[in-house]
Amino acid sequence: MAGLLPVAEAQARVLALGTPVPSVDVALDAALGRWATAPIVARRTQPSRDLSAMDGYALRFADLPGPLTVIGESAAGAPFPGAIAAGEAVRIFTGAAMPAGADTVLVQEEAGRDGAILTLAGDGPAHVGRNVRRRGLDFAEGDILVAAGERLTPARLAVAATGGVARVPVAKPVRVALAATGDELVEPGTPGDALPESNRLLLRSLLAGSGAEIVDLGILPDRLETLTEAFATVEADVLVTTGGASVGDHDLVRPALLAAGATLDFWRIALRPGKPMLAGRRGAMAVVGLPGNPVSAFVTALLFVRPLVAHLGGAAHPFPPVSRMLLGEDLPANGERTDYLRAEIRDGRAFASTIQDSSMLLTLARSTCLIVREPHAPPARAGDSAEVLIIA
Repeated sequence: MAGLLPVAEAQARVLALGTPVPSVDVALDAALGRWATAPIVARRTQPSRDLSAMDGYALRFADLPGPLTVIGESAAGAPFPGAIAAGEAVRIFTGAAMPAGADTVLVQEEAGRDGAILTLAGDGPAHVGRNVRRRGLDFAEGDILVAAGERLTPARLAVAATGGVARVPVAKPVRVALAATGDELVEPGTPGDALPESNRLLLRSLLAGSGAEIVDLGILPDRLETLTEAFATVEADVLVTTGGASVGDHDLVRPALLAAGATLDFWRIALRPGKPMLAGRRGAMAVVGLPGNPVSAFVTALLFVRPLVAHLGGAAHPFPPVSRMLLGEDLPANGERTDYLRAEIRDGRAFASTIQDSSMLLTLARSTCLIVREPHAPPARAGDSAEVLIIA
């Protein structure tokens, strides 16, 4: 559509508006959900020595089938202090260090024991090294455990801890200012018929776990002077507004941003829902103006705001991953804008909601994915493969 920016181009331009955030080292328990800004490297080898993978007996494979003499015990944290010689074995437990001289573990289910005498009571290990976790099986000192730009998930934090790392490099919290605009809005729970404002809660929830620091500017009235002052004085890495981004007499976000010294990079996207989104900068601060409609605000925040915060936070891949899924029913041909259809996943297939009116927030609340329909996509049939964004 003339004058409307394609979604992919708009996404790239939004990321370019952000100013990089400095990196800091934080304790592991403060890093969950953030992104490593540099590789996290192992400071130790895991396991640090050969360990038993089973309960049984450590021995020399060449000494089988025995008999052998049991000369001691090795437990996790309490290794056998000596070495085994020909014809000897050591009782061993899972995770315990292999004694010097031993190369194999006979599992206890296949062992016969009469006092100190050990015999083979089953088939025994098939080869030398059986049931032994070799030193460095998981990783070695100097190995990269988490690459730069990867998100610090529970498993990645655990491997960093096991690698002897106590602090990890992440971006400082991205400071995100949120402002809802509109005289019709009130805080949730306010008595009366006025419209409860939900976009700030929606945005805070979308950014939860990203390490963002939220600056809540509240609900701002449709007054040019008030909006201008708020936009001119706020200190943040990213300013996100909702509402007032269209062309009506009360849509004052654009003129207020310009009056506050901002420059606009673009306005309006070939996107449904969310066409009237705008983006720009005020000094070093990125500015993203979302539509006030909560469904449009959700889609544009998912595609633009959360990726921008992730990008500034060090993410190598900030955009939401696209999956493929079979459609549960037919879809008509698409128009000139990329369409994100609210849909439910049932029995492994995506079913688009019957009514896609962007005012219907309950439809979004019941959706588990968005079906992505490219501009001018032809009709699709039930059973066709389609791109989807999982949202629940």
